[in-house]
Amino acid sequence: MNFTFCAQTDPGRARENNEDSVAFDAATNLGVLADGMGGYNAGEIASGMATAYIRSELARWLTEASQQANAGEVRRAIEICVDNANRSIYGASCANAQYAGMGTTLVVGVFQDSRLLLGHIGDSRCYRWRGNALSQLTKDHSLLQEQIDAGLLTTEQAATAPNKNLVTRALGVDDVALLELHEHRVELGDIYLMCSDGLSDMMRDLAIAQVLENGTSLALMAAELVTLANENGGRDNITVLLVQASATPEKRGLMARLLGK
Repeated sequence: MNFTFCAQTDPGRARENNEDSVAFDAATNLGVLADGMGGYNAGEIASGMATAYIRSELARWLTEASQQANAGEVRRAIEICVDNANRSIYGASCANAQYAGMGTTLVVGVFQDSRLLLGHIGDSRCYRWRGNALSQLTKDHSLLQEQIDAGLLTTEQAATAPNKNLVTRALGVDDVALLELHEHRVELGDIYLMCSDGLSDMMRDLAIAQVLENGTSLALMAAELVTLANENGGRDNITVLLVQASATPEKRGLMARLLGK
């Protein structure tokens, strides 16, 4: 299985700074996305710390473990890296008054052939496009989602409800990180979309599905998603990370690689 990554981030139309952060490591098939929160640009610090630390430390571990690592070992590595990132952000917020209370959402995924280990905290999401159908793989850790689960709101009512961005979990706000982590089966042709709520709040799932259905390049799809979110208001930072699963490329000879064939 071969995985292709493409990321794009944009401040949107209502904010001057971008508190989203996204990173990936194609060599280890790792993707991570974060949406920061906190005053004095502290959210930007929190999200940047999260993506930089997890990409660096988890990619290093995955490189050393190679494909030999089983699901349990990868799961534990993700948990340890997220916990260490959480402690680093929390420590910075306690040590610096200007960073007090900062935190960030998180989505982190490790792809290994037909397996995806996917973790998340907060309301940044991961979707999967498969067989002309879009599925939301993550469930928001938010007050709004709790109201939906309790039957107080329908999903239609939730789309226009106030206080949509009140999260019940975040990375870096406490000394313990409550990571939700699940394993998913990967199939050839799958497209995975990690995104901040700057996309999911501005676009209904049907509109997202229509973009992914077009079958254009990942770069064009990412650009179109950002453009549409901005056209629908762009009230927050917008970040997308697309990952596509395809057949493993055939190995090419040295001359073919040199000639770009």
